[in-house]
Amino acid sequence: MVSRRVARLSQAVREVVSTAILFHLRDPRIKSVTVLRVEVAGDVRTAKVYVSVLGTEKERALCLHGLNASRGFIQSKVADRIETRYTPVLKFVLEDAVSSGAEEADRILKELEQERLEREDESAVADSHEDAKSEDGDVVDSIDIGLTGDIAAQDE
Repeated sequence: MVSRRVARLSQAVREVVSTAILFHLRDPRIKSVTVLRVEVAGDVRTAKVYVSVLGTEKERALCLHGLNASRGFIQSKVADRIETRYTPVLKFVLEDAVSSGAEEADRILKELEQERLEREDESAVADSHEDAKSEDGDVVDSIDIGLTGDIAAQDE
């Protein structure tokens, strides 16, 4: 079980790392980064920073390399904010939960779009058959709702 002190420290490290990445780093390799969570060890000497990077596999690897290159700068920002005996040594871990979730959502949206197009095609074919087989020979083109709320069908 994680103590309250370590949980608060994890939250503070996450906030500092997030703001440092967002506002202070100027490395062009580091972009589209989301800090998901931070796990600080019980002795406060190490911390795993779980990040998610949107982009291709090459962009993810470059971003992770850039984060590891700027680790000392980020640790100095953490040391300025957190006053403990030891500053945790940061280790960046790439987590693909967000990107795989985005890919899954994209796949679902494409399937729904395909189903919608199929239904529209089926309803267009059904409508053309109904127009051709009208009982009275009259085709109702529109329904007019008047101000009084009466519904009147207009024949053309």
